[in-house]
Amino acid sequence: ALGLNGAVAPSERIVVGGLGLGGRGTHDLNWMLPEADVQFVAICDAKRAQREAIKRLVDNRYGNQDCKAYGDMREFLATRTDIDALLIATGDRWHALASIFAMRAGKDVYSEKPSSMTIAEGQGVVDTARRYGRVYQTGTQRLSEDNFTFANELVRTGRLGKVHTVRA
Repeated sequence: ALGLNGAVAPSERIVVGGLGLGGRGTHDLNWMLPEADVQFVAICDAKRAQREAIKRLVDNRYGNQDCKAYGDMREFLATRTDIDALLIATGDRWHALASIFAMRAGKDVYSEKPSSMTIAEGQGVVDTARRYGRVYQTGTQRLSEDNFTFANELVRTGRLGKVHTVRA
């Protein structure tokens, strides 16, 4: 408990919960779970099968039955005052609103992209992070993946010629 023998002390762990962890969220969670300074404690998902799958994944990882499951985001955010940060991977149209609710509840947020569907939503996320002093990050890591950096380099160096139109 004190962080002896190479263990991370509880006071140095980031207590994390998840909101709407489908395929991409499960990928992110699998990336976080091995981190010694992360303790994943609860999942909230409107879909029972999905929240039960995440609970099983987490409980199997930690070798216990401690991960709590919630079906209502309001109850989850109101009752889990012990959670420091949330992994949010709901449906795209919920990312901004869920992030705003989470930051208002005192949570730092990592949200999958898109961070918002409109400029106004994006401004709301930024304003909320500033107002409540929260850390907010959205998943744009593809810009650092090898195939994307290679494609960007081709464009920047002119190897593709003059680029007129790009669609993504």
